[in-house]
Order: sequence, then C-alpha cells, then structure tokens
Amino acid sequence: MPEAGPATADGKIRCDACPVMCYIAEGRAGACDRYANVGGDLTRVDPLVILEEAGEDRAVVPFLASDAEWDGDMLNTAERFVTAVGAGTTYPDYKPAPFIVASEVDGVDMVTVVTEGIFSYCGAKVKIDTDRHLGPERALVRRDGEPVGHVTTGEYGSQMLSIGGVNHLTGGGKREGRVTCDAIMDLCNREAVDLTIDGGASVTVQAGQAPVVDGERENRMRVGCGSATIGMFARQWRDHVDEVVVVDDHITGVLSEHQAGKVLDVPPTGIKIKGRRSTPGRYFQVAEPGTGWGGTNITDPLTILGDFNPKQAWPGLTMLMVSTTGDHSAYYVLDDDLKPRRRDLPDAMRFSVERIQENCEPALCSVMFIGGAGGSLRAGVTENPVKLTRSVKDTLTYVSSGGAPVFVWPGGGITFMVDVTRMPERSFGYVPTPAIVAPIEFTMRLADYQALGGHMKAVVRLEKVRDVARKRNLAASTDNPWPMDRLNFRWRG
Repeated sequence: MPEAGPATADGKIRCDACPVMCYIAEGRAGACDRYANVGGDLTRVDPLVILEEAGEDRAVVPFLASDAEWDGDMLNTAERFVTAVGAGTTYPDYKPAPFIVASEVDGVDMVTVVTEGIFSYCGAKVKIDTDRHLGPERALVRRDGEPVGHVTTGEYGSQMLSIGGVNHLTGGGKREGRVTCDAIMDLCNREAVDLTIDGGASVTVQAGQAPVVDGERENRMRVGCGSATIGMFARQWRDHVDEVVVVDDHITGVLSEHQAGKVLDVPPTGIKIKGRRSTPGRYFQVAEPGTGWGGTNITDPLTILGDFNPKQAWPGLTMLMVSTTGDHSAYYVLDDDLKPRRRDLPDAMRFSVERIQENCEPALCSVMFIGGAGGSLRAGVTENPVKLTRSVKDTLTYVSSGGAPVFVWPGGGITFMVDVTRMPERSFGYVPTPAIVAPIEFTMRLADYQALGGHMKAVVRLEKVRDVARKRNLAASTDNPWPMDRLNFRWRG
C-alpha cells in the first residue's frame, strides 16, 4: 500500500500513490477518489475484491453451521483468488506490488501478484453492432466537443471505434486529456457514454447494451452481407419470387445473377443494378454510406435500379427488395412497361423477412480495455522486469484483470486486452495526471516467481491478506476460467 508522508501543521497527509502527490485533509479523499485520510492513516477507499471459486453446484454456507467463528463469507469454497481491484498501486514503482499472495492449490505452491496499474498507454476498442454509417474511417470521435479517439475499420456487421491512447491523454490540451480519461474510464466501467463523430452520427455506447444511433436504438446486427444473405435464403425464395435484391452498403446481392440462384435454376430477370459489379450477383458502392437501407443513404430502394432489359424481363415479374437486417423491405411487380410497382408483401415474403430478422444477432456494444504493462509496473513484480515478460510469453505466468481472462498480444512487452463485461463492476479508476487505473494480476508457481527474481520478502499467505484487508468477496463468474487452474500453465501435466 502507498505510504503517507508526515502530517502538515493543519493535519493533512501526503499520498504517494500516484505522481500527483495529493495533500489530503482528515476525512477527505484525494483527487482520484481512491485514497482518503482516515484518522491520519492513508486508506484505500474501495475494498479489495476476492473471488471465490463457486460453480453452480456449490452450496451457500448455512449460517454458523460449523464450530468455527463465521468470517462473513457466504460461499462454501476453499478456493479464493485475490484480484487487483481495490489493491492499490506500486507507485513510485521501486517497491513491491501491494499484495503478493501465496497459497496452495492442488498441492502446488502458487503466488499471485496484484496491483492496480497506472496506464497512460491505454485505451478502449469499441465494437458497435450496426449497419448504420457512423462516420468516415479516421474521423475524429468526440466527447463534450473534445477529440477522444477515431473511427477505425468497419467489420462484419459492426462499426469499430478506437478511444483513448497516449496521444489524446497527454498529447493534447489539458481538457482533452481529462475528457479522454473520463471517456475510457466510463466506457470500461460499463456506463453510457455519448459520443459524436465528425461528419457522421451521434452514438450512445454502453458495454453489453444496444447502441443508440442518432437517438434511435439498434435492435439487430445484420445477418450477413447482401451476398451472404442471398446464399442463406435463396432456396426459400426460389418458388415464391422471381428476383431478390439484398441492399447492403458493402456488397449488394442479386438472386438471379448470384451463384446460388444459378444452382437453383433461377432465370435471368434483366435487372440492372447501379454500382460497381464484382463477381456475378455481387455489387459494390450501390449508394453512399448512411443510416438508410442496409447502411446506405437511400430511403427508396428503387434508386439503385436502372431500367430492366426488355429481352429478359416480363410484365408480372415479382421482386423482393430487403435490407441485411430485415428492418427494411418492399415487394414489387413489373407493369406492362416493365416498371416496378409496389405491392403488399405476400405472406411468403413476410415470412422470409421475419426469418432474416430471426437470424440476426442482437445489436450490442462491446468494449475491450487495452493497456501496456510498462517496465515500471513490472518492477513491482520483480527486480528484473524483462523476466516477467518472458515468463508470460512462456505461459509460466498467467495474466488476468480483475480475475477475468485477457488476451496478451504477441511481440514485445505485455500489451493485453480484456472484455470489461467479464470483470467486477467499477474495476477502473483514474489519476489526474491523467491516466487510467486498471487491475492486473500475475499468477504463477512460487518456485517460478523466485526464479524470475520476485520480491520474495513481500510474499504473504492468503490467510494474512484476508485478515488485514478490508475485503469484498464475490462469486467468480462461471463464464471465466479460474485464474489458478493448472490448465492455464505450460506445466499443466
């Protein structure tokens, strides 16, 4: 835990938990709201979160069911894991991590090093399930008017944003840094964040919730691109309609020209699509991106059609036009002049549109925190930080964040990503430098910790931590792997 400096004449103490070095008065918290002056002692405000390995078959402990004095735990389990949530930081980094906890697991002596890292090199990668055009690639994303990130590459049925990064946190003005820090922290704490995109839409993002684009809540992400939709539903259309056009900003599909239609002997219809023809039945750039049909800017799908070829088309030809989510659909019949006239959807077509909608996944926002565990953070684990990096790459050390599994990027350093919805609530904080405070845990065998030059004198038993820490016990999510499971390690045999 951080140390408090000598009290000043007016009773304030100085906190060294981050570079701000606040003077904190009795009964008040520092600028980060994470440490407070409690009776002259520097105290971490939030309790240390300890996970208890409790599967669905684990029973709740009957109250005072044994002779031992009840310690407040509600779950009957011998397996516990100390997370870094509420642990404190290693700043000024030359000292060991706040908790280096030893325990025995299945006959193996294990150790977990926990710390709330101070991350300047960090951000959030945001996936927004929508066909709507949010903004051009590389457009600035703003919160409260300040640039906090940018639009990155679109993915399958989703728009991607990159929020944060050191250039926004420290490379701009003070307000830009503060707003960026707040945006990352709020996103990672699963709060709703209102963003605007230069030249594009406004969007409300909240991890695990549907996005709201220009005030309209999304319901579904697309079933596939226009071509994929043709392939999935061609057989269902074959006997009920002569032509189908699936409107899509990226790849618009046409049944009669598509390979699926050819295999099913769908005859040519003489249809003409405005756009850049790719392979048969697949068209690019039929319209500009937007919030209309299939993520285009059109409200009338007929605007992407040219005149039908009279050598192939015929009066009475039926045509379904539908978007990739099924949110937009229209049914047409060609008149004697081969002009499409809108008609009510027949029952078979209505069923088909509903089937497209049924096969769409719910639209959600996904938020991944990404951060680099720098040399200073690693110094809280070992006196030789590069050995920790090598141990992680060799799968001798398992990295988690708030007990949740992380993805460690290949290459140098320990750059990790974590799905914030798999972490305990409000796992993230900040320091006013500005930087994000995020939990990170390193778990390994005690012998491996000693071999990489760990701070062995700072190792304490789990029982000791439970005695000295103000703790909050949570049942571990059954969706997350147990951090101390031997399957996480190279020596698993």
